[in-house]
Amino acid sequence: MAPAPSSTYSAITLNINGEKHQLTADHRTTLLDALRERLDLTGTKKGCDQGQCGACTVLIDGRRAVSCLQLAVAAEGREITTIEGVAEGERLHPVQQAFLAFDGYQCGYCTPGQICSAVAVIEEHAAGWPSAVTDDVRPEAGPPPLTADEIRERMSGNLCRCGAYVSIVQAVARAAAVQAESDEVTEAVA
Repeated sequence: MAPAPSSTYSAITLNINGEKHQLTADHRTTLLDALRERLDLTGTKKGCDQGQCGACTVLIDGRRAVSCLQLAVAAEGREITTIEGVAEGERLHPVQQAFLAFDGYQCGYCTPGQICSAVAVIEEHAAGWPSAVTDDVRPEAGPPPLTADEIRERMSGNLCRCGAYVSIVQAVARAAAVQAESDEVTEAVA
């Protein structure tokens, strides 16, 4: 049974994958622990618990975040997407499809965090955000080419202990191409 709200606990509502979850949480509870231990959303993995491996990456308001460093109480009122919410019903997200097609996983432990990061990477790139390897960072230059170096740099916060990096880079490139094609079709129809 959850403890009653007090000076160290708060009743919070987390909006996760489009569904509201109410719980009472200790102010020190990380979002990762709330997801896994309190809400049984175990797709998000606990790796290093120090923000260094990326296994716990989720999307908060569309931006990637390592949930082991995010307090649950600070996530209240924000839109949280975990690996369980990336697909649209039974239809896999293009990133998930690409990870399957290119074997962008080995043991699979880091895969949920890799996929959540890749979803954000593709959006960040499309919005023209530069990375540390982007040659021309001027806003008017637009998005840089999404080269393997760009993908590696943008995904560098996610470690794969099995070494599936070559396949992960290929999967992200393919998913970005599919997303770009989809966006072009949508613009042409509109």
